[in-house]
Amino acid sequence: MAGSAPSGALLRWNSPEHGDIPPSLFIPLAEESGLIVSIGEWVLREACHTLADWRREGIDNVLMSVNVSAVQLLRSDLAQTVQQVLRDTGVPANQLELELTESVLMANAEHATERLQTFRRLGVSIAVDDFGTGYSSLAYLRRLPITTLKIDKAFIDDLGRPGDNEDAAITTTVIAMAHSLGLRVVAEGVETAEQQRFLLQHGCDMVQGYLLSRPLNAEDCLRFLQEWPKQVPARLDPVASPP
Repeated sequence: MAGSAPSGALLRWNSPEHGDIPPSLFIPLAEESGLIVSIGEWVLREACHTLADWRREGIDNVLMSVNVSAVQLLRSDLAQTVQQVLRDTGVPANQLELELTESVLMANAEHATERLQTFRRLGVSIAVDDFGTGYSSLAYLRRLPITTLKIDKAFIDDLGRPGDNEDAAITTTVIAMAHSLGLRVVAEGVETAEQQRFLLQHGCDMVQGYLLSRPLNAEDCLRFLQEWPKQVPARLDPVASPP
């Protein structure tokens, strides 16, 4: 995607008692307890405040992606919250992307479609994360008002290696079909130059992964975005990830 640099807001829990606790453990607990709604609103607000700070530093071409859980999508007035946060921070709606997993969308398809239409009317982008790990199809996803498809890391790991025919075929097919539906394509978990080269050759729009950078705090991510145009001439845009 020429002219833009997507960035994803990642939530991490650093406990003095238990050390680093991964999202796979604390997010389900937050959902069961109902705390995910307030946590999700805090993350959204912090991400937009960070983006507003970057805009003041001259980085005005960043698309900030924020994960949304099923509980947030279905049980809270998320659209009103998003609208209020954008108004408070001054971030343009077209610089915010809400990211939902394929399984969340498919398990709540009817309600999800209605909610997602509201976000699109606001001008906010919608991404499907971990595509390929659930049970949906591109034919069904075309009914949803999504803008971005993120190919799961499981299909990226072996790209560019001799004998990898299945993942290569799946990845190229998903890219082609997504583009035919007018969707932007992001490859997750890119760690090697061979993977990046394969994706570039087959028209993938963006990549994210350790090849580009490990997750960064907001200050370091700002420096990364400022330096990126000077470092890499490749067409694929990065997806940097501040925690």
